[in-house]
Amino acid sequence: MNEKKQRSRCESPSEKRTFGCKSRNAFRIFAQWTSELSGSAWSFIGAVLLIIVWALSYPFFMQMQDGFNTWQLVINTLTTIITFLMVFLIQNTQNRDAKVLHLKLDELIRSQHGARNELVDLEKLSDDELKKLEKQFEHLRKNVPKGSTAVVKIEEILEAEEEAELAETAAESAKQHARAAEKHVEAAVREK
Repeated sequence: MNEKKQRSRCESPSEKRTFGCKSRNAFRIFAQWTSELSGSAWSFIGAVLLIIVWALSYPFFMQMQDGFNTWQLVINTLTTIITFLMVFLIQNTQNRDAKVLHLKLDELIRSQHGARNELVDLEKLSDDELKKLEKQFEHLRKNVPKGSTAVVKIEEILEAEEEAELAETAAESAKQHARAAEKHVEAAVREK
């Protein structure tokens, strides 16, 4: 069963929610709660206290055979397990936050008159397409006067630059024709 069908079944209040729906929702809530808790000052204080308790436990471990290695193994194992689990929890929270941010930006783009709707769902573009779009925005930044509040579309700038290039090419061509005509006149004058 694909994810969209599963998601819509989980969101539908009329259907009985499956174990997968319940567990995904429980994990989302747990990940969000853990992310908020782990980013708090109290978590930092707790981590510092854990290290202090571990450091103070040194004499206790030294009474054991191979106590120093066991003492180090305790903190290494503990920090490895916590780090391993936190990677998944933080990644889940970041994925969710990124989706929410993209949806909000998409809504802002859709709501603006004159905005390019191609900018909706940028995260689905290839790297080459993103690079092309980045160059367009860089071009736009260079060509709009600083402090300007005028709405300028990139297409207008590109079109104006193409027209300027065509005009430049036409002017250069006219100069070449003028030089050629001068040479013909000079040659005709010499022949007479």
